[in-house]
Amino acid sequence: MRKIFPFIITLFFTVLCFSQETEKVKGVIFNTSTDRAMDNVHVVNLNQVIGTVSNPNGEFQITASVNDTLYLSFLGFKSIKVRVTNDMLKFAGTRIGMTELAYALEEVVIRPYKLTGYLDIDAKNIPINNAGRYSISGLPKGYEAGSANPGAISKVLGAIFNPVDFLHNIFGKKPKEMRKLRKMKEDDEIRNLLASKFDRETLGELLQIDRVDIDEILRNCNYSKDFIRTANDLQILDAIHDCYEEYKILNRVDE
Repeated sequence: MRKIFPFIITLFFTVLCFSQETEKVKGVIFNTSTDRAMDNVHVVNLNQVIGTVSNPNGEFQITASVNDTLYLSFLGFKSIKVRVTNDMLKFAGTRIGMTELAYALEEVVIRPYKLTGYLDIDAKNIPINNAGRYSISGLPKGYEAGSANPGAISKVLGAIFNPVDFLHNIFGKKPKEMRKLRKMKEDDEIRNLLASKFDRETLGELLQIDRVDIDEILRNCNYSKDFIRTANDLQILDAIHDCYEEYKILNRVDE
């Protein structure tokens, strides 16, 4: 009897692990208006933090488990989320339709700079980017441009040690989501996707936070308004990751 019991326990865990084993979802993405296949659609598994793109036939495959959520996005189309089911894992060729968005284009007035040809005068007429700090993807740290804010360090420290502060509430209460930052930086498909986007949509879905919260995180981490407004989503990812790493060190957060 003593020998049978450990065997049953081992068998139970083996079956459990097997049932949770990840498989490949194979599907086809099409335009609901034309029924044509859509290539280069970004597909991200929000649970496992991996991504892929559809081929010219609209086909894609991505590692997933039952109940994982796939996030599909393409410029000019409504982004959608799809819950992975047993049937999607068993049968290849699941068809997923995407709907075009209707954009009302506003009139844009272009005003060229009035240049005189004299460097001293023209340099004063061209607008200057007032961003105080830039985080460049591929480089290890953010860089300050111009005069640094003397209250930056005290602001970050105050954010960490004040239990009601925004950074504490976001980073402290969403450790699971923040741990995804490192995975996101390591997945080439996700990085390529974020490098081409400026809407914070995919980033927000991956981290499970709103766009306004993303902007607030960056403000609390002393990034300028110009950087927050002009940076692409990959630069924003790097900026939040760097800020979170600083938060962990100063607050002694273990993963």
